[in-house]
Amino acid sequence: MYSQDSISGRRRGRPEPTAEMLSGLACLICGTDFRHASAPEAVVVSHRDDGQLLACHGTCARMASGSVDGLDEPPLPLAERVRRHRADGS
Repeated sequence: MYSQDSISGRRRGRPEPTAEMLSGLACLICGTDFRHASAPEAVVVSHRDDGQLLACHGTCARMASGSVDGLDEPPLPLAERVRRHRADGS
């Protein structure tokens, strides 16, 4: 897989998360939009400001949390994440 050096280097080179990433609507690592039907499975990899941060299951989750499965908790339903994102933007 990836060495710890390459994972650490990736973290340092990544810009700040977007509003969609902070709302759980996009992957924290690659930016994939989870609102599309073809998007991969999203897993919880961290928390920030009382919200879940999500990544694509597999490589992105491993880069974000050290585990391909992320944390042992289910992500909020997509409809709830979209509702919260809209409420935060108002």
